[in-house]
Amino acid sequence: MKQEQAPLRGRFITCEGIDGAGKSSHIAAISAFLRQRGRSVVSTREPGGTPLGEKLRSLLLHEAMHLETEALLMFAARREHIACLIEPALARGDWVVCDRFSDATYAYQSGGRGLDPEKFAQLERWVHPLLQPDLSLLFDLPAAVAAGRIAGQARTRDRFEQERLDFHERVRLAYLERARLAPRRITVIDADQSPEKVGRQLEEAIARFCS
Repeated sequence: MKQEQAPLRGRFITCEGIDGAGKSSHIAAISAFLRQRGRSVVSTREPGGTPLGEKLRSLLLHEAMHLETEALLMFAARREHIACLIEPALARGDWVVCDRFSDATYAYQSGGRGLDPEKFAQLERWVHPLLQPDLSLLFDLPAAVAAGRIAGQARTRDRFEQERLDFHERVRLAYLERARLAPRRITVIDADQSPEKVGRQLEEAIARFCS
């Protein structure tokens, strides 16, 4: 009797960038592009992605807290996300497209807030020692441009979006540092362009990754 082969493991793609970079508006297009190429896609976000993660997201975005509490809650939500959604999807052969992952924690909590990078590294090794994205798309643009975009949106800003401009510039620099340290994994997208030009960059990056 012929034994069934296990499905090939899926691929893990993340989208990163400072608030206002426009990454979230492109995630649906990224997922659609992958589906056109025959991939089964699961789209998710951090913090969040699970019922517990969404509750933690609300706390993280709206409640003031100590820096280390913030980092621990980010990784707590991530552990639940990995166990309940990301790893099962990848094991099924699905491709996971996630709005933020650990690069965001490095950028915001270490770069922006000043968390000791070694504490971040310890949490990363503990929570997902064997899991990193296969491709991370970093939407990069100056913090002042991003702030202008947020100011033009008719909605209530969360506590990260309400931070001073220098905070967001530190976050941006931390993201770019992370990209320098992982050039094969992280592709920098010039987000200071029209949505059409950004979309073309994304299609080219994903097409190279899929080839």
